[in-house]
Amino acid sequence: MVETILPLKVENAHISKRGKTIIGPVTFDITKQGFTTIIGPNGSGKTTLLKMMHGLERPKEGTLNWNCDLELARLHQAYVFQTPILLRRSVIENMIYPLRLKGMKHQQAFAKAKEWLEQINLLEASDLSAKILSGGEKQKLAIARALAPNPEVVFLDEPTTNLDGTSTREIETLLKKAIQTKTKIIMTTHDMGQAKRLSDEVMFVYRGKIHEFSAASSFFNKPDSVEAKAFLKGDILE
Repeated sequence: MVETILPLKVENAHISKRGKTIIGPVTFDITKQGFTTIIGPNGSGKTTLLKMMHGLERPKEGTLNWNCDLELARLHQAYVFQTPILLRRSVIENMIYPLRLKGMKHQQAFAKAKEWLEQINLLEASDLSAKILSGGEKQKLAIARALAPNPEVVFLDEPTTNLDGTSTREIETLLKKAIQTKTKIIMTTHDMGQAKRLSDEVMFVYRGKIHEFSAASSFFNKPDSVEAKAFLKGDILE
């Protein structure tokens, strides 16, 4: 068995819908632990690219290869949508579910779920229906549920969109802790402040193509591409 599902190698991948190119062709490797942030203007293809890496979208051309069998890779990753998708169960049952899927005994899963709920300040809401939580609480629960089974890679699509400052800070704290446990996070965001706070590397996407993929410090201080420079100056909006 391989020790890691990384790297993810993508070569000449292309996605089109109704005759329109959404992504591609794109070629890149995801090799490092840490935080990879995908940024770009609205409609640039960020979410489609994220879904493609996870396997929710399949390229019509090109290849995506993990460092292992695809089925094994899927067992060691998670995806959190921009609008959280929660089970019609209690808060704690939402946390327990993925742990039980991993084969954890109920008592152990229950104890671990409580630990996570305490981290995100939702322990007192354990027995409430997850559907009645606020937007920020639902997002925290969805992210904690994704992280609890210790996946190697987690994909996040705009995890703090429309959340207040407090919820955003709590989620960022949660993500920083995950990085410390060697979980790889790949995230889309419109929040440049957030990208600067969290990113180890940045992938800049514009009109379906990757115009730059570099260390965050290099990207924000001295971008190489004309498109990235224009985007950071605010000259590219769509």
